[in-house]
Amino acid sequence: MGVDGSKPTGARGRRGVAHPIAEDWIEGGTNMPGVEPAVFAMPPGLTIRYDQPATELADYITGYHVYTARGEHARNQVNWFLPGTANVRIALDAEPFSVGIGSGVFDPVPEVSLFGPTKHAIRATTNGGVLVGFGVSALGWSRLFKSNAADVRDRVVPLAQAMKGDFPARLLAALYACDREAEVAPTLDRLLAAELGPPSPDEPFIRSLTALIARDGPVDIAAAAAEIGLEQHSMRRLAIRHFGFPPKLLLRRARFLRSFLRISASRDVADYSLLDDSYFDVSHFLRDANAFLGMTPRRFVSLNTPFLDASLRARQAVLGTATQVLHDPDAVPHVG
Repeated sequence: MGVDGSKPTGARGRRGVAHPIAEDWIEGGTNMPGVEPAVFAMPPGLTIRYDQPATELADYITGYHVYTARGEHARNQVNWFLPGTANVRIALDAEPFSVGIGSGVFDPVPEVSLFGPTKHAIRATTNGGVLVGFGVSALGWSRLFKSNAADVRDRVVPLAQAMKGDFPARLLAALYACDREAEVAPTLDRLLAAELGPPSPDEPFIRSLTALIARDGPVDIAAAAAEIGLEQHSMRRLAIRHFGFPPKLLLRRARFLRSFLRISASRDVADYSLLDDSYFDVSHFLRDANAFLGMTPRRFVSLNTPFLDASLRARQAVLGTATQVLHDPDAVPHVG
């Protein structure tokens, strides 16, 4: 599909593009000094890059990523990703690909797309090319989009459907104009800084709830509302608008991912001593796994997930947290 969701036409590359991307356009890496190259190690034909946004965008954009798949193993490659915040993704010189989120299937994914906030794991079936993306925090949502984040939760839509004007087309053209992968971050910095709207009157609430999500602790909505200083119904309404989900689900999702990442990193998916203390028992955690992953942790860890595995490593090294849901702007390592 094109920028606006239409079917691609013409013979300008694999998706109607102005020119193909050179094989060596991306080698993997980061704009963060001091990160070991081994962090970005991938199987043959696959590369990954993670970059920090400019300091003035750090509260709004959770990071930049670039994935590339080339060669014989690129076709019909299935990758899984954890539930997360909203993302914008741009396919460059890429074959059409599809995404499954829960029971929803999005096929083909638009060339310039908005992935809404998700409570389910994402299953992507790709066929090669370059995918550029950036994560959008709830604070970023309040500055970039006028619509309710819940309108696109667990969905993939053309970015032009959620963001009016010519920004999606300019975004695509600017990325194709990049000669090397290192130009992606400064290009996105420039475009996004100019696109930010005025601060939302809800900004204090968004910052407070973001901080609660990022820290360990029980899923206690009454205590959260008291700490933030809002009635529970007001907190729910604002959370749905800017985060896409009610506060209870946001806190449950964060608690589950903290526990799941600890277990998966330990290489022992049966080591339940690593669970968040607020889980009543193992069955409580497994119910959350079924809700957020659609399967047991053991089964998910057993899947072939080269891009997810590399993303968790690279994101932790470059952006301070392994997954977007737990993103904390204060934990991002300093560039320079």
